[in-house]
Amino acid sequence: MTVRRKTLSNIFLAAGVAVLLIGLNVALQNHSAEKNAIKTAAANGTPAPSTKKPTIDDFNNYTVEPNMPRYIYIPSINVKAVVRQMGLTKNNQIDSPKNVYDTGWFKDSALPAQPGSMVVDGHVSSWKTRGVFYSIKSLKSGQKIIIEQGNGKKITYTVVKSKTYDAEKVDMNELFNPINTKLPGLNLITCAGNVIKDSNDFDKRLVVFAQMQ
Repeated sequence: MTVRRKTLSNIFLAAGVAVLLIGLNVALQNHSAEKNAIKTAAANGTPAPSTKKPTIDDFNNYTVEPNMPRYIYIPSINVKAVVRQMGLTKNNQIDSPKNVYDTGWFKDSALPAQPGSMVVDGHVSSWKTRGVFYSIKSLKSGQKIIIEQGNGKKITYTVVKSKTYDAEKVDMNELFNPINTKLPGLNLITCAGNVIKDSNDFDKRLVVFAQMQ
């Protein structure tokens, strides 16, 4: 019995060491992939977003024009973030926030509560942390999204549905139009799917369609 127990102990010890080595190897591979992706993306003009968490003062002191979106709140997934103004990149794509904790309103889309649809994007994650829109994949029909304007007015939208697209095949007509043409819309977009090799990008896009109450 003593020999058998010692043998089993050695087996378990060897297995534990193997698991540790496998884990270490995976960690090193992930770190290498991260470094390569950041380096390649930066060279292509798309640096990785900052992961510095905004302070309470950063949040409270953020200001915009009275009729523009200032904050977004999604109570069901604990989102509370500033909404920055975004334009187009040099490749004519919608720009994304420079911080994973911020969201971005595409300034050529509708204003809050106005006809048409607001388009707000946010990061799903970085290599190091979850982004502001990490959990929007779990939003369900009927859940609330609140936009606060620069003047303090809050507008409530209700989720209608979500849809996933291939990154290169997002239906821009759907993205920039309200899900219900009779009501102002709010469409949230973020990355989904898998990370594209040697990049900071993903191969899918998730859009959440909401309409004003």
